[in-house]
Amino acid sequence: MNRLPPLIDVHHHAIPPAYAKALGNRVAIPGVDYPTWTPEESLAVMDRNGTATAVVSITAPGVTFLDGDEDPAAARRMARTVNEYFAGLIEAHPDRFAAFAVLPLSDPAAAKDELAYAMDELKLDGAGVLTSYQGRYLGDALFEPVLAELAERGVPVHVHPGTPPTRDLATFDLPPSLYEFTFETTRTVASLLFNGVLDRLPELKMIVSHAGGALPFLARRLTYGPTIGRYLAERAPADVIGTLRRLYYDIAMSANEFALPALQKLADPARILYGSDFPFMPAAHTAENTAGFAEYDGWDEEERAAVGRANALALFPRLARE
Repeated sequence: MNRLPPLIDVHHHAIPPAYAKALGNRVAIPGVDYPTWTPEESLAVMDRNGTATAVVSITAPGVTFLDGDEDPAAARRMARTVNEYFAGLIEAHPDRFAAFAVLPLSDPAAAKDELAYAMDELKLDGAGVLTSYQGRYLGDALFEPVLAELAERGVPVHVHPGTPPTRDLATFDLPPSLYEFTFETTRTVASLLFNGVLDRLPELKMIVSHAGGALPFLARRLTYGPTIGRYLAERAPADVIGTLRRLYYDIAMSANEFALPALQKLADPARILYGSDFPFMPAAHTAENTAGFAEYDGWDEEERAAVGRANALALFPRLARE
């Protein structure tokens, strides 16, 4: 096995106690066994797999499970509670944890307020968003002011897929995280491409999950938008591939012989980041994904060190100072 640097895991989930309590018996992700979590469990898995630091985030459904609450401020309060928990976690373990602030993006004004608090007061390391909110993907004009502020601040933003806003056929009852999550990532990036958001915000530091979902496979196909429909001529980026190459890609659930070669064709190694997806994927998978990353022969050792650590240090300067 190739020697790995002390890893920085940018796709590592936390489940704060107050969040778990509020979620209660709700179905967070259909068909998915919702895990338990403690900081100690994360630290143990990190230690076993050579991970120096985990950048934690809330996975689907974020705080959207409170969007329909009778109290319109419920989602905002939960975001604040989670982000303050993250700040406390970092204070207790400053060299082991960083965090993506959860944003209540269903309410963009509230999301901007929470972003300011999380960055300016709590000093969190980035922001985490989902692929869609109330049936709107991230390329929707509703979200651009928040994305613009993220770009202006230089804040890394991690995009995590969620359950599709439309239901599967009743006869195709598999967990959406098994296959649909990859398509949700692809859908939201396609919406960002063809609504011009990525070209208007070239400084946006956006990390997409799971090797970009289906993006490496579909990258060339996405250049055919105006060929398929002439009305897309004014909406398509001038350079679809170049725009996709400005994104960052984590390799959670993707460090294998099928996904990495496709991702490598699309993305420069400087835009690829290590991820584990713990605890929604168990400790055994973290070991498997880390071994797959170590054994992949498509990168030289300098590139492997960049993917495992150096690229994240460039995105999260606090970690370089710890």
